[in-house]
Amino acid sequence: MAAALLGRALAALPSARHILRCSTTYSVEKWFSKQISSDNPPKRPLTAYFRFVKDQQPIFRKQNPDVSILEIAKKIAYAWKELPVSEKQTYEAAAKVERQAYKEELAIYKAQLSPAQIVALKEERRQKRAKRKAMRKKRELTVLGKPKRPRTGFNIFMSEHFQEAKGISVQAKMKNLFEEWQDLSSSQKQTYLQLAEDDKVRYENEMKSWEEQMVDVGREDLIRYKNRRPKKSRVATEKKTIKKVVSKKRVKTIKKIQRTKDSSSPEVMAKLKTHSSEE
Repeated sequence: MAAALLGRALAALPSARHILRCSTTYSVEKWFSKQISSDNPPKRPLTAYFRFVKDQQPIFRKQNPDVSILEIAKKIAYAWKELPVSEKQTYEAAAKVERQAYKEELAIYKAQLSPAQIVALKEERRQKRAKRKAMRKKRELTVLGKPKRPRTGFNIFMSEHFQEAKGISVQAKMKNLFEEWQDLSSSQKQTYLQLAEDDKVRYENEMKSWEEQMVDVGREDLIRYKNRRPKKSRVATEKKTIKKVVSKKRVKTIKKIQRTKDSSSPEVMAKLKTHSSEE
C-alpha cells in the first residue's frame, strides 16, 4: 500500500516501487567508534527528512540523469510530503536514536573542554550564525533584484585581462594582475577609472529605482539609511501623547467646575428650595 501511494505521487518516475529504501538497521556504536577529544567535536545528526533525502537522492539522479539538482530536490520534497506516516516513522525513529546518541557524545565532549575552549567554541558558533544570516540576506537581496555594486577601476582592468594573465591558480592570476595595475601609468589607469565613475552613476540610478520599489512593497528596511524617511523621535512621540492626555484632563476639569458653578447659582438654589417645600 505504501509503495502504491508513493508510486501515484511519483507517477512520472520509472520503477517508483524501488524508491523507498530506508536504512532500518542502525548502530549507535558508530557514534562512539571515533575517539572523543576536545579537538574532535561531534557532528549534529541528520533530521528524518534529510535522512530520506540522503537515501533517495542517488536513486532519483539515476532515474533522471537529465533533470537538474533543483528539480530533483523538488521531487524528493514532494515524495516526502506524500510519504505515508508509517514510512516516515522509520526515518523519525532512526533520527531520534541519533539525536540521543549525539546528546550523550556532546556531553562527553563538553566535559573535556577548558574554560578558554568553551569561550572559543561559543565565539565560533556566533561567527557561524552571523555568516549564515549574512548568506540568507544576500540570497534574499539577489531574489529581490538589488543592483550590483559599482566596480572599481582595478576590477574592470582585472575582468578584461584575467584570461591572459600569468599564473595557474586564481590567486596567482590576481596577484600578477595587481602588480601590472600598479605599474600602469596615470594616463593608462584613467581609462579604467573613468569607466568606474560611469559605473557609479549606473549604480546610483538603479538603486534609486530599486529603493522606490522596496518602499512600494513595504520593505523600507532594505533601503540605505541616508535615503530612509525621517522617523519621529521617541521623546517627541511621548511628549505629544502626554500633551493629549493633559488636554483631555483639563477639558474634563473645566466642565466639572462649570457644572458646579451652574448648580450653585441663585436660580438653581431657589428651584431646589421650592421643590423641597412642596414635598
